[in-house]
Amino acid sequence: MTGQLDVTRLSRQHTRDIYNSTLGFEKIFVVSLPSRTDRRDGMSLAAALSDIEFEFIDGVDGASIPDKALPQYSVTDRPSNPTIGAWRGHLNAIQEIVRRNLSSALILEDDADWDARLRDQLHNFALSSHALTQPLAGVDGSEYADSTYPRALQTSPDSTPDLAFENLPVTVVPRSSPYGDEWDVLWLGHCGMHFPFTSSQMIPKGRVVQMDQTVPQQQHLWTVSDSNDLKDQYPNHTRVTQHVQDGICSLGYAVNRRSARQLLYEVGLKRVNTAFDIMLRWFCEGTGNPNRGYHNCLTTQPSLFQIHLPAGPKKYNSDISDHGDGDQEKKTEVIRWSVKMNAEVLVNGRTDFVDQYPDVD
Repeated sequence: MTGQLDVTRLSRQHTRDIYNSTLGFEKIFVVSLPSRTDRRDGMSLAAALSDIEFEFIDGVDGASIPDKALPQYSVTDRPSNPTIGAWRGHLNAIQEIVRRNLSSALILEDDADWDARLRDQLHNFALSSHALTQPLAGVDGSEYADSTYPRALQTSPDSTPDLAFENLPVTVVPRSSPYGDEWDVLWLGHCGMHFPFTSSQMIPKGRVVQMDQTVPQQQHLWTVSDSNDLKDQYPNHTRVTQHVQDGICSLGYAVNRRSARQLLYEVGLKRVNTAFDIMLRWFCEGTGNPNRGYHNCLTTQPSLFQIHLPAGPKKYNSDISDHGDGDQEKKTEVIRWSVKMNAEVLVNGRTDFVDQYPDVD
């Protein structure tokens, strides 16, 4: 049975919740400092224009958090106040998921932006997630398309053949989420990601490769990672879904009931000794000091959520790090039909989106 038939069937039946107002999750939360009314206005408008419902989670000023509230705290290793505040803001969102016993939630930062075609992108991501993590249909339930999944072993190959999106394998229909049954984190908004290293023995190596016209040409791809694996290994307009390796920036990620509880323990109740996104990386990879345990985390390159930078002074870009002096024009990296960059088009009910990164010969 070919994958194309399965894609059609799943898109109609088991991934339709992705097209609802919470993108197939029970809730969407946006972490935002109450003082950043500019960002709250921008997120509220962008979400309304995208038919997305969310709730704000108040961000935290790290200076307000006493030493005694930091787990396993040592007076010699207190992180900076902005780092502590960002960690606590994300933990407040995760705590809310645990407290309300939510089945799943997407957590965004308040400067996130996305493509007007986000639901279609998420639908394709879900199908790719199924191919990487759902058991193959018609077998004993323990065989997967990725020979290195669910856990790469010392005897596993260093790489596995790419899975073509247009010919995905038939997998067991998900029961718990349109994105699959076995994921812990869907890291959908980041500033950089690597393909799993051959030396990362626990991380599965499978990839789903898709030709995607929402991805700009290579000259427009951007990352803060030390290299751009996607640009180096694939042609223009390629999207790759994979397991997390070296993720940077916690701009957008989804968790479920199980993993929210695990995160609250591993990142909320163990030593806070670095930025939240690095601890999220450790949580995914089974690394760090202290070790946060290995978890099943999926991502896509390029990121589906990117940072929107408004026009004005660069120093207003972040409440955590220094972005330098001078002014800037508004922009969102990588996103072609950016909702925030096309706000005027959408507010006026038009569909003539401005492509931020049109193809050039």
